Amino acid sequence: MEHPGGSANDLSGSSRDVVQAGSVSGGIHFHGPGSEEDRPSAGPRPRQLPADVPGFVNRVQELDQLNAVVAGENSDPLVISVCVIAGTAGAGKTSLALRWAHQARDRFPDGQLYVNLRGYDPGEPVTAEEALHRFLPALGVPAQSVPQNIDAAAALYRSLLSDRRMLVLLDNASTAGQVRPLLPGGPGCLVLVTSRSRLSGLAVRDGARRLTLGTLPQAEAVALLRAVTAGYRPEDDLEKLTELADLCARLPLALRIAAERAASRPHLRLDDLIADLRDESALWDALSTGDDEEAEAVRTVFAWSYRALSEQAARLFRLLGMHPGPEFGLQAAAAIAAAPVSGTRHLLDSLVNAHLLEQMGPDRYQFHDLLRAYATDQAHHEEPAGERDAALHRVLDWYLHGADAAQDWISPDEQHMPLAPPGNEVRPSAFADYNSAVDWAEREHANLLRAIRAAAGTDDRRAWQLAVVFFNARPSSAPVNEWLAVGDIALEAARRAGDRQAEARLLTHLGRDNVRVDRLSKALECHRSALEIRHETGDHVGEATSLNLIGLVHLRRRELTAAAQHFQRAIPLFQEVDSPPWAAIALSNLASAHYSAGRLSQSSAVARDALAAHRAMNNFRGEGNILRVMSCLQLEEGRPEEALASSRQALDIAETLRDNRLEGYWLIALGDAQRALGTYDDALVSYQRSAALHRRLGNRSREALAWYGAGQTYHALERCPEAAQFHRRAVAAHRELGDGWHEALALDGLAGALVEDDPEGAAGHWGAAWELVRGYDDPRAVAMRERVAAALGRA
Repeated sequence: MEHPGGSANDLSGSSRDVVQAGSVSGGIHFHGPGSEEDRPSAGPRPRQLPADVPGFVNRVQELDQLNAVVAGENSDPLVISVCVIAGTAGAGKTSLALRWAHQARDRFPDGQLYVNLRGYDPGEPVTAEEALHRFLPALGVPAQSVPQNIDAAAALYRSLLSDRRMLVLLDNASTAGQVRPLLPGGPGCLVLVTSRSRLSGLAVRDGARRLTLGTLPQAEAVALLRAVTAGYRPEDDLEKLTELADLCARLPLALRIAAERAASRPHLRLDDLIADLRDESALWDALSTGDDEEAEAVRTVFAWSYRALSEQAARLFRLLGMHPGPEFGLQAAAAIAAAPVSGTRHLLDSLVNAHLLEQMGPDRYQFHDLLRAYATDQAHHEEPAGERDAALHRVLDWYLHGADAAQDWISPDEQHMPLAPPGNEVRPSAFADYNSAVDWAEREHANLLRAIRAAAGTDDRRAWQLAVVFFNARPSSAPVNEWLAVGDIALEAARRAGDRQAEARLLTHLGRDNVRVDRLSKALECHRSALEIRHETGDHVGEATSLNLIGLVHLRRRELTAAAQHFQRAIPLFQEVDSPPWAAIALSNLASAHYSAGRLSQSSAVARDALAAHRAMNNFRGEGNILRVMSCLQLEEGRPEEALASSRQALDIAETLRDNRLEGYWLIALGDAQRALGTYDDALVSYQRSAALHRRLGNRSREALAWYGAGQTYHALERCPEAAQFHRRAVAAHRELGDGWHEALALDGLAGALVEDDPEGAAGHWGAAWELVRGYDDPRAVAMRERVAAALGRA
């Protein structure tokens, strides 16, 4: 019996959410790889729209144009599927989009999705990949199961929206490339995009309709001023209101700020307010080139409102411009200001009231991108360099020590990195349980990424420390590629700092994440570099860890002799440094290597020792992994009932740990045992659940292993056309991934399914399989070559 597994122990860990299989009857069939039968017919109905804008007035013509998009009944096809609202900064694009979206939400009964793409923010924009990692969980995909590959994530997103009628609001997009992966593709969904750019590529390639917003007509600008000040001031003179509107360039953002200033000073004459605004305008005229009248008007209003703040509020506003990202929480603001939380909340309220900040939720705030740029500019003009640096260091420390505290719950088995205590002004977050730690990590994920980038080059020690700590405090929903990008930045920071141990740590983390995205050559390069540093510095624990990780990469590449040699070198090193958990893990990996090579007696002996070690330490993850290996061994030794019991024990552990990755992989062993016992319906359910989990996790290799198992089961049922379908898809996936061994196994299965009806085609597939395995010299590969050669003789 050729088993397709023999893979590695996953050292990283992951939590799990349940994915239910479809209902099963005696006539069940797994409809085919790439089918969407694991997609729920009725999923969650997200309601992600931010609140409607109070005091919204006019834009009647533009609202009518948007209404024309959904003319007809709720079930009728939309006139268009993409609409771009374009216009200058501060023109009210987001306000218009939100007003219409709230008015039209009943036309989209399956819900609304919203993301601020921050395309014009001074920092990094939100990528389409990040947006998908927000949207898919809202659509019912477990956060841990969102594919890491952006193409796979986008495909899953399109599939989930294909039969739904939803509104997707993409705010502040800067490029068509940022938007395109977020287009659903189905006839029932509308994507509403706001942008300062025309995004012509969306019109040409995707059929988008563009609605361009200019400044408000004079009457509408005055109406907006009146709407905001109504009830706070006596009736102001129309001529003065018109003058105020013109000073604000009739841009809604500037108009709202000016109106709020007027409303907060009901006894001050409008003439005096206008004079103040003209004074600020004169200041900006002296400092600017005057090339953009609208931009200058907006800056003038910002300055006017900023000068009216108390000294403490103005200082907080400036220092918040030093925050790495546009969104932040109360405690981060307190850290950056070196102020008590209660006082900081009061100051933030004053900034919100002045429309210089937006409150997104309890103790959560964000800048408009123009205001953030203005705050940063004011910090550079008014704060000494030492004060700016100190503010940035305080908030970086707040994130660093918060992530360190979250690691206690998210990755409790990982060793903490020694950190200097934070300053007295910094009060890091503390967490009472796992959920609160994960909530914090998810909420601050984007800020931690930006913090690493902000520190690199100016504070390299904090940059690499943030990256190392964040690696172990990431929520399972975090895209791997995002950490890989900042991991490279942190690695360069560690090298500039001359810290060899930090360099080795980061190389190890980079190696582990490269394995997760199937960049095995890069992973091997990282781990070998880390091993060299650890050997040179006498770090025996690190040396053993690198040897084990190198062995895992060789195991993934089916370089089995090299894999076993590295595990055998790692085990005594772990034992010498008194690390029984890691010695047991390396033993399990050695058992996997022996099993994959077909050295069953050696694998059995090592597996028994590993199982005893894991159980003695109550290491449930390690116990489940070695039970999977033992199930495969028992199956090949002709003991299918024992194999079934072992695989079920492993699955019980995966479910207890709530770990999707482990469940998906161990389900394949369960399916193999069920197939060997002739319970084919049960086997197909196990393979189907495994394929669905791996598809959502973005693990195409293991999804293809489940297809292979389904193909073998259909062959046993003498349903050869269906068997061939699954084997063909497995062949294609393994070929694309460069996995010659598993491609050969799938070709062997395909040939067996075709041999009766197409002996010539079967012979071709067996010949290709023989070519793929002829370079391997392990006992299992030798046995397969002999069997394939015999089959070629019969075909």
